[in-house]
Amino acid sequence: MKKIAILFSGSGTNLENLLEKLHLKEFNGMKIEVVSTICNNPNAKGVEKSRKFGIEPVIINNKEYSSREEFDAKLVDVVKNSGAELTILAGFMRFLTPVFVNNIKAINLHPSLLPLFKGAHAIEESYNSNMKVGGITVHYVNQELDGGAIIAQRCFQKQSNMSLESFEEKIHKLEYELLPEVVIELLSK
Repeated sequence: MKKIAILFSGSGTNLENLLEKLHLKEFNGMKIEVVSTICNNPNAKGVEKSRKFGIEPVIINNKEYSSREEFDAKLVDVVKNSGAELTILAGFMRFLTPVFVNNIKAINLHPSLLPLFKGAHAIEESYNSNMKVGGITVHYVNQELDGGAIIAQRCFQKQSNMSLESFEEKIHKLEYELLPEVVIELLSK
């Protein structure tokens, strides 16, 4: 049994997708279990999505900690105690310090073709750029914001008359395909 933890902050659409596609499913004789979902926002819509799969999310409200390092130390404790061998950041909107990144093997899903358009406004920046493609990246988490080694990317042709909404839909469609594939691949090694 391969064990994973998922960190999220908001609506939990990628969390839900991972739970649907991976939780207690078998791939080439390898079974995957989501042993912990962790959220820094007590009001996140993803909390209910996690419960729908019978997983009570661990809420670690970052506002209750005096420093990023103190918050990250709590995150590390929860992840280590869960037994997860891989942690997935799926819409987790926190900059992680060395306290976390030096202790936890983690990957992040980012809605642009890194190294372009880092940070929280990647979709809008990518959409408004003169690039002819949009895309997503799955990368290892390190100390640099959206700067870890790239594991996989996927892109699509940007249409000249495409709305931001349809651009964003394409981004999410790719996320729902690529992230579970990468998790299965990494756990299979």
